[in-house]
Order: sequence, then C-alpha cells, then structure tokens
Amino acid sequence: MRTATIERNTSETQIKLTLNLDGTGKCDVKNPIGFFDHMLRSFCKHGMFDLTGELKGDLHVDQHHLIEDTGIVLGLCFAKALGNCAGINRSGFFIYPMDEALLQASVDFGGRSFLVCNAGLTNIPLVSISPEGTEASFQTDCFEDFWQGFVANAKCNLHLDTIRGRSDHHKMEGLFKAASRAMRSAVEIDPRRNGEVPSTKGSIGS
Repeated sequence: MRTATIERNTSETQIKLTLNLDGTGKCDVKNPIGFFDHMLRSFCKHGMFDLTGELKGDLHVDQHHLIEDTGIVLGLCFAKALGNCAGINRSGFFIYPMDEALLQASVDFGGRSFLVCNAGLTNIPLVSISPEGTEASFQTDCFEDFWQGFVANAKCNLHLDTIRGRSDHHKMEGLFKAASRAMRSAVEIDPRRNGEVPSTKGSIGS
C-alpha cells in the first residue's frame, strides 16, 4: 500500500492528512471551507485516492493560508507515498468536459517543480450558505495558490488549462477532476517496468 501521513503545524494553520494512492476514492477530511471540501472530494473520487484528516486555520484572516498550506501537505503526501517513483508511469494527461467548460491537465512526477495555471477565473468569490445558515464564500484567487503549494512539494510539473468555459465553478471543479485523472494515470504501476525508475538518468529529479 502506497500511503503517507503528513502533519504540519504553524502559527497560521494546523493540517494533518493521510493519503492512499491505491484507494477507492474516499475523502474523509474535516474541512471548514465548503467549496474547497467539494473540490477535495471530487479530486479523490475521480483519482481513486483515499484521503483522511483535518484542516484548521486562521480563517478570520482569509482563506489563503489554509488553502495554500493544504496544497503543501497534500504535495508532501504524494512525494512520500511515491518514494523513488519506481515502476510508475510518471506522467499523465486528461481532458475533462463539464457542461459548457472543457478543461485540460498534464502532470509529470519527474522530481522538478513547475506550475502553469491558465484557469481563466474571474477571481470573484463564490458565495454559498453554510450549514449554520450564514453566508460563506470561496476565494477563487486561492485556486492557483493551492496548486502552487502542491507542485512545489510533490516535485512535479503540472499544467492546468481552461480550453473554454463560462462558470468559475465548472472551471475549477473540472480542473480538479482533470488533474486527479491525470495523476491517477501518472502514479499507476506499469508492470512492464519491472519496478524500474521511469528515467533514463536512473533516478527521479537528478
């Protein structure tokens, strides 16, 4: 089982996540941000990753710290669970249609970090109602911050592109789903590799 648990505590956030790369798509993370919870659940469901844990942070400041730091911790989980990446496909690609939107993700767990994010978002917060009946929101400008934190710590290249679309909700959800499907393909074990590291250099990140 390729699993990892990472706990990261700072004066701004307290985050603990456990990841199983070979899961069934279950997400059981205590998450105080409604739309962000929806995104992580979609990521797990479509990537067939299992994720458990709890997210706490200084939401009285804004959502940036918690969302970015969650990306950092999830990236660390991927890096730890993948180890030396022996036997995996390493790269993956997926185009995800979501109503009027068409989204594309490409990933390479090659040991180097680089993010290209052309999400085409308006940066207008999404407004919702919390279970307590109060108005809540999701800061859409934190979408890229999450993925930046992820790639820097998973040590992967990730390209996220909105090919077309109108709804920010659909763009972000479709990109989370496209990314998870691309990563699912990338981290799968290819039996023809016989456990070899997928690099002509002999090691990832060299």
